[in-house]
Amino acid sequence: MGKNFSIATVSLLLLLASTNAEQVFDVKSYGAKPNGDITQALTQAWKAACVVAGSKVVISTGAYKLGSVTLLGPCKGAIEFNLQGTLQSPSDVESFKGKDGWVIFEKIDSLTVSGGGVFDGKGQTAWQKNNCAKKYNCDILPMNIRFNFITNSIVQDITSKDSKFFHINLLECKNLQFQHVTITAPADSPNTDGIHIGRSSQINITNANIGTGDDCISIGDGTQDITIKQVTCGPGHGISIGSLGRYESEQPVSGIRVIGSTLSNTDNGVRIKTWPASPAGTASDMHFENITMKNVANPILIDQNYCPNNQCSNESPSRVKISKVSFKDIKGTSSTQEAVKLICSKSVPCQQVVVANIDLAYKEGGSATSTCVNVQPTVSGKQNPPACTKKV
Repeated sequence: MGKNFSIATVSLLLLLASTNAEQVFDVKSYGAKPNGDITQALTQAWKAACVVAGSKVVISTGAYKLGSVTLLGPCKGAIEFNLQGTLQSPSDVESFKGKDGWVIFEKIDSLTVSGGGVFDGKGQTAWQKNNCAKKYNCDILPMNIRFNFITNSIVQDITSKDSKFFHINLLECKNLQFQHVTITAPADSPNTDGIHIGRSSQINITNANIGTGDDCISIGDGTQDITIKQVTCGPGHGISIGSLGRYESEQPVSGIRVIGSTLSNTDNGVRIKTWPASPAGTASDMHFENITMKNVANPILIDQNYCPNNQCSNESPSRVKISKVSFKDIKGTSSTQEAVKLICSKSVPCQQVVVANIDLAYKEGGSATSTCVNVQPTVSGKQNPPACTKKV
């Protein structure tokens, strides 16, 4: 009896091992070769893996060229995209034929993206064609990675490099975890936001290292229940909620927490930004806590007159209502003398704003300052600079 059980157990283990082996879909089995174009091989491997529950698509070490691909679900079960090598995007924008994404994951539940590999967007040529500084409705260039309608998934141990536009973009995602993600691009690369979150909920970003030419993390409308923790940001434009109020029918933003992060040599620190002359909207329950600033311009900022490159009308105030905001335990050095700027809308003044335990020194010496416009924050603990030294 015991001997028979042992044989049965071994047979089961062998069967499981065989099953697991069959669930790995290596792109080399579909003709992929290092330094070659694997667009067709990856597309075929993904389609084969998607109809098998518990599958893994593997791209092993080496460099591979890849055109624009959409890895589409729904799949039969959990699926992993395991990138161990480096994917290289076409450098020319024309080859994308108007598409705004390079690698697009869409309509997938229980997706894992992992492997320690690199998505190299080859953005240097495209940056020269970026016209967003001159044109209000500028051309959207391809983003490195798009997650559209992804649920109950995890992205970990990957690198996004030199994207032509945003590095990682989320649209209509729910319960998505980012862990140990690295994002890198030069400080002067335009509109290369690290992670942009739009109309998504239950998103957690932890232990990310982001240095880029725009916001390290930006949060768009319709976004709720976001936790950003232990993120290193710099260079870049900081960690931003917004910009909000640019378009009609934007959805509320709420439940945003930025905790235990470090910003270094960024153009802004933690900020909330809304456009003037905006449609009505709301942004509430937003909290920034235990943040270290190292030579950061505008370390704490609410800007309801956000108007980059003078592309809008400041004739009427923003109508995005900001409330239930806290800035707590924020310390370090400011590269601008004005370290705290709370510039709220005269149409809908900010309400329930808390400023507690702030210690920001002006790096050039002298006293840092704090400005409050259309807001009366609740103040407690240490205040360096003194809260609201300038009031309007």
